[in-house]
Amino acid sequence: MSTMANQAARGLPAFYCREEPHAHNGTLLGFWIYLMSDCFIFASLFVSNAVLGTRYAGGPTGAQVLDLTGLAWNTALLLLSSVTFGFAMLQIRQGNKRAMLGWLTVAGLLAAGFVGLEIHEFADMIAMGAGPGRSAFLSSFFALVGTHGLHVSVGILWLIVLMTQLGRHGLNSANIRRLQCLSMFWHFLDLIWVGVFSYVYLVGVLR
Repeated sequence: MSTMANQAARGLPAFYCREEPHAHNGTLLGFWIYLMSDCFIFASLFVSNAVLGTRYAGGPTGAQVLDLTGLAWNTALLLLSSVTFGFAMLQIRQGNKRAMLGWLTVAGLLAAGFVGLEIHEFADMIAMGAGPGRSAFLSSFFALVGTHGLHVSVGILWLIVLMTQLGRHGLNSANIRRLQCLSMFWHFLDLIWVGVFSYVYLVGVLR
């Protein structure tokens, strides 16, 4: 028995028995507002890094600890992940669930590779004595890059849950809406990484 039928059977007034449609644009607008609030978080972390980026406290400088080779691999993985996520979204119009899930799997694996390389970089830095407690520069670096990596990790978990829902229920309106929100989140993290790549690493090496 449907929710409306259950409510009617309990003798509830008619206005309680109406099922309100889900506001599609309302969900996307709400998610845009969330992304704007996330922008403020990252903006504050970028400002902190700009202020503290040369406070080495006698410790290593950016040129001594930042690995540009690893940065190139990390950037390539994240950008390719964004491209493959875009390919997955293109499959929605064709209704090809199998191809879409395949592209989403590739996107998730590339993002997982990004997080893995980032963890490896952090572990190497800590092993050489360049942990977040060594200087204000390193504290700001770990805070900014670590916050971005945490967001990517949350995105991967979200992707896994959503792929499970897609496998069970297919491309219904709710899942398409969730995919659109995740796609916005995914590409937003790419834009943030471009800022990290350009300012924190490249400028940090030249300071």
